[in-house]
Amino acid sequence: MRTDIDYAHGLDAADPLAHFRDRFVIADPDLIYLDGNSLGRLPRVSIELAADLVQRQWGERLIRGWNEGWWTACQRIGAKIAQLIGAQPDEVIVADSTSVNLFKLAVAALRARPGRRTIVSDDLNFPSDLYILQGIAELLGGQHRIDVIASPDGIHGPEEALRARLDGDTALLTLSHVVFKSGYLYDMAGLTAAAHAAGALTLWDLSHSVGSVPVDLNGSGADLAIGCTYKYLNGGPGAPAFLYVRRDLQEQLLNPISGWWGQARPFDFGLGYRPAEGIRRFLTGTQPMLSTALIEPAVDLLLEAGMDALRAKSQRQTEYLVGLWEALLAPLGYTLNSPRDPARRGSHISLGHAEALGIDLALIEDRLVLPDYRAPDNIRLGVTPLYTSFVDIHEATRRMAEVVEQRLFARYTTAAPEVT
Repeated sequence: MRTDIDYAHGLDAADPLAHFRDRFVIADPDLIYLDGNSLGRLPRVSIELAADLVQRQWGERLIRGWNEGWWTACQRIGAKIAQLIGAQPDEVIVADSTSVNLFKLAVAALRARPGRRTIVSDDLNFPSDLYILQGIAELLGGQHRIDVIASPDGIHGPEEALRARLDGDTALLTLSHVVFKSGYLYDMAGLTAAAHAAGALTLWDLSHSVGSVPVDLNGSGADLAIGCTYKYLNGGPGAPAFLYVRRDLQEQLLNPISGWWGQARPFDFGLGYRPAEGIRRFLTGTQPMLSTALIEPAVDLLLEAGMDALRAKSQRQTEYLVGLWEALLAPLGYTLNSPRDPARRGSHISLGHAEALGIDLALIEDRLVLPDYRAPDNIRLGVTPLYTSFVDIHEATRRMAEVVEQRLFARYTTAAPEVT
């Protein structure tokens, strides 16, 4: 494994996607940003669109904007996201937050499986997803139980245990496609088939996979999915999420939060609710148009690059990072907290260390590296192929070594900041 900076420069020179980096705002060229798996960088074209949205579309066109693209934006952008996740254009729509969408689809799924009482998930799932499921179980009168299957090592998903747990009482299997801490990538097709064999529905959280790994919802037979747009989709902080409902299920499932945007004829203003046909029935209230519209240019960049090319670069870069860890960081006490097999992980690498929080803070404050920290000992390094360079990865690992060799982490023994 070559660890010199010239090798990293050579990899960047041979990278067919390297030019996409120039299409993002990089305000500080000395800052190494490895947190695109939490908040993506700002595309330059989004600045132009934001100005147009505020100055012309809102400022000049005013309410006429609803008939000039705003009203259909949720479906139009959803159809583009569908191309990234192996879905049909009329199976995906932008709406609300990931948590709200999880609530809507999970309740709809449970109502579609009356008499079945069990929701199956794992302890690697994003905690907020489990919070939503706990609230649903209470809201529905305690008729459902959540069976959380434990990972054998905190890194790999318990796939065999999940398969064994599925039975005639299972209503819903819901998992994160890419696990938020370790980056473990689930076998979506295999687990969906196992759930269907047991008569259960599946609901996948794509928040850490959309835009970073190819997803094939249709090919996998997946029933339902949700995901956020502010990570690898670069839609902006707190940008609205999206949801997927397989076409043949759309008329069978009911949105539990029925609102006027999901009404069949919203501008009749009738007092009785009648759901719209198709995916639009899963909308609820008026969507935030400024933040919704800003998702689109970033999705266009991903479509231009192509998911296969992005995945190939992601695997090259994460393999390079793992090699640097083995050569430079493992001797300093860093552990690999992600799967070693590149086929079974997404686009972020977690490294563990006994001083992980202090290292993370020292990297941010003293060494101009922005990763993130996830308790108890994970430093997550997000590799975003559209704008992360091989030199970024090389330089980040060099600075991570410095923080331990020079004991810079010892300056940061206080409590963690509110946002890590």
